[in-house]
Amino acid sequence: MDQASGTLTVYFEPPFWVGIFERIEDGKLTVSKITFGAEPKDYEVYDFILKHYYELKFSPPVSTEVKKAADNPKRRKRKAKKQLQNNGIGTKSQQALQMQLEEIKTERKQKSRKQREEDKQRQFELKQHKRRKKHRGH
Repeated sequence: MDQASGTLTVYFEPPFWVGIFERIEDGKLTVSKITFGAEPKDYEVYDFILKHYYELKFSPPVSTEVKKAADNPKRRKRKAKKQLQNNGIGTKSQQALQMQLEEIKTERKQKSRKQREEDKQRQFELKQHKRRKKHRGH
């Protein structure tokens, strides 16, 4: 049976508040990072999730092992308290975010290279056109 789980961690990364969405589907972890700016209230975070979750760009999937959730409510409470004390995000999430950043970087480089070549070609054609215009067959 396919299971999916997601977590949202909101923490302060000076000078902004940052949210890390972690989504685990079929043993694959994908991560998305969102910057909130000022400290978000609970209802603002909930509203953001409802309205903008499907607009988030998640990182490429990283394989991870899925841990079974604890059934004991006291254990869940201790786990939540422990997560609140730990600032930051998990290492798998950091790897996934890094992969996403690298992907964006390579895409940006390809676009800029293509744009540069198109500009160079356009300049060349313009220069050729001016040259031909000067020599009209005199």
